Amino acid sequence: MKKIMFYCQYLSGMGHLVRSSEIVQSLAKYFQVYFIVGGPQIPGFELPTQVEVIRLPALWLEEGKFTVGSSPFTVEEVKAARKNILIAECDRIQPDCLITEFFPFGRHKLLFELIPLVEHIKKISPKTKIVSSLRDVIGKESDPEEEETICNLMNRYFDLLLFHADSRFQTFSDSFARHQEILAEVIHTGFVTQLPKFTSTPFEKLWSEVSLDTVKIVASIGGGRIGYEVLEALIKSSAILSRKLPHVMKIFTGSFMPVEKVKQLKKLAGDRDNIQIETYTPQLLEYMQTADISVSLGGYNTTMNILSTGVRAIIVPIGHEHVDKEQLHRTQKLEQLGIVNSIHPQDLSPLVLSEKIGDCLSKKTSNNSRIFDLQGADNTANFLKMFLNSQTAALSLV
Repeated sequence: MKKIMFYCQYLSGMGHLVRSSEIVQSLAKYFQVYFIVGGPQIPGFELPTQVEVIRLPALWLEEGKFTVGSSPFTVEEVKAARKNILIAECDRIQPDCLITEFFPFGRHKLLFELIPLVEHIKKISPKTKIVSSLRDVIGKESDPEEEETICNLMNRYFDLLLFHADSRFQTFSDSFARHQEILAEVIHTGFVTQLPKFTSTPFEKLWSEVSLDTVKIVASIGGGRIGYEVLEALIKSSAILSRKLPHVMKIFTGSFMPVEKVKQLKKLAGDRDNIQIETYTPQLLEYMQTADISVSLGGYNTTMNILSTGVRAIIVPIGHEHVDKEQLHRTQKLEQLGIVNSIHPQDLSPLVLSEKIGDCLSKKTSNNSRIFDLQGADNTANFLKMFLNSQTAALSLV
């Protein structure tokens, strides 16, 4: 069985980890997988059990700067340790393939460990394939210098690019202006999505005792570092909605929302028993399957959940530091297809949100999401199986 090292670093949210976990689970059907995780642990989030998880000393960003939280070591000490661990693990595993999630299209702050790693692989095992795993929209607009760096890194180290989108929605050429300069093969895998299943959790346990005429609203903002204002507006909108629309709100703040902000939201909700606030749930997909409407940001994994469940959805596309256009770009395309509704962050208010909820509930859900390939994780595994086997066969003929 061939061996794959899959490197995933989430610096501010948890979207990269969620998507990577789905891919890794599919890869484990055919490969021996080593899942390298570089961010902080997330209470309640279960990593795939059928792979070997390698946890690097946690490193993440706060206000644009690296932090190690309460670790007794400095940032520089952690960086040095991580670099050494990666090389040591590479020597131990001797992988047939290294997959770097989002790098080199992002994660340039991690060049201190990624360049030594790929250089080491090229030196001791030139037959090892190096692959980039990339979401549908890169994010902030690259400047010419950054684009040059991406092209140089791709062409120097990488054999393949896995682009996790349906080409009918977004192509790699749509995402990267200098796509023609990339020498590696580019594969559009389809969207990496958690596919809905018949819920094993009783409806009553998800939503307590909710009458048939009560509207069920689920709200989530990913990791929780951004999006507080969406949940604040939603809680305030409850008073407006209550005048004409019996409802219950299930709100998930995200594991990375500061404790003080969670307290503020709970204080705002007061003693309203129709507003339930929790930090994290592994059952978000089940809530979205059974909800009447979803209110969220427009990150990759949340929008994939919207596509797979078909839930009515309102998205407020807020980018990190309000300069990342990833969510805005994705949301606008989905809204044009009639799949979601959106509110621009500048227009967000309790009144606007309450009116948008009413409008959405009066419309039929769209079937347009069914045109997309949502089997991106399995497609990735199947393609890599063929790709790595073909490379082995080609080498045996040399």
